[in-house]
Amino acid sequence: MNAKAALRTRSPAEDIAALAAHSLRLEVRTWPKPGLVSHVDTGSHSDMDAGTFERSASALQPFFAELYEAGARSGDMQALRKIGLRAECAMVGATGGVNTHRGAIFGMGLLCAAAGLRDSGGASAATSLGDIVARRWGRDILGGPRPSDSHGEAAKRRYGAGGARQEAAQGFASVYDIGLPALHEGARLAPHDAQAARVQCCFALIAALADTNLLHRGGTEGLRFAQQSAQAFLAAGGVGQARWRDAAEQVHRAFVARRLSPGGAADLLAMSVFAMAQERGLRRQRA
Repeated sequence: MNAKAALRTRSPAEDIAALAAHSLRLEVRTWPKPGLVSHVDTGSHSDMDAGTFERSASALQPFFAELYEAGARSGDMQALRKIGLRAECAMVGATGGVNTHRGAIFGMGLLCAAAGLRDSGGASAATSLGDIVARRWGRDILGGPRPSDSHGEAAKRRYGAGGARQEAAQGFASVYDIGLPALHEGARLAPHDAQAARVQCCFALIAALADTNLLHRGGTEGLRFAQQSAQAFLAAGGVGQARWRDAAEQVHRAFVARRLSPGGAADLLAMSVFAMAQERGLRRQRA
């Protein structure tokens, strides 16, 4: 079977899963991203590289399809968690024990489930995936079990940050209010450079997000440094400024020197890429 025929015979669940995995790959193929792993370097990390993320994305793809199908059945949060736990096991197996995508399994997985619910007629086609997550699973997300070994949970307890659970329960406002507008702005500022749009999005998320990964690594001082550095890059014109890559790389090096890594922003970048592709797909269907 040739590639075109294979694409034609893929199920909706497989299509969504492929898009989710591709969005994770696009995140790691974006550079410069302050402190984060990319195809260029390993950022503030010594235990993972781009290949680790690529293997992880491939291992997770079938579970994103399962989450879509569970959403299509209007499965409850317990059903989604069971799939997510198996996805974590697959991730750990693919990476040799490295946590590459735990946050993305949670966030991207919920978006996949919401896509399934919407495609099955369980939610209006005009409703964003984030709103579907909040309406269908928001209460259970906040009330669910909390892993004691999560850096995000530790930062939440110590600093009072909302973290990924609150973000999801509120419909992923960072994706829809920050990530998507930043992707559109980046595309306007650098219309022939898709990677530039993702860099713009990453900086916008870092500038606004109380990232629990940054709090875990650098405390409130590290978070403040990260936010102010990202804000300064954006205020100077973001990817619309001359030699923007040099400016972004300078911020990246400063993060690496401080061992700062905004992992929450990385997850939300991938989710923003996914959500934008979903938006475009819906517009094409309506045209």
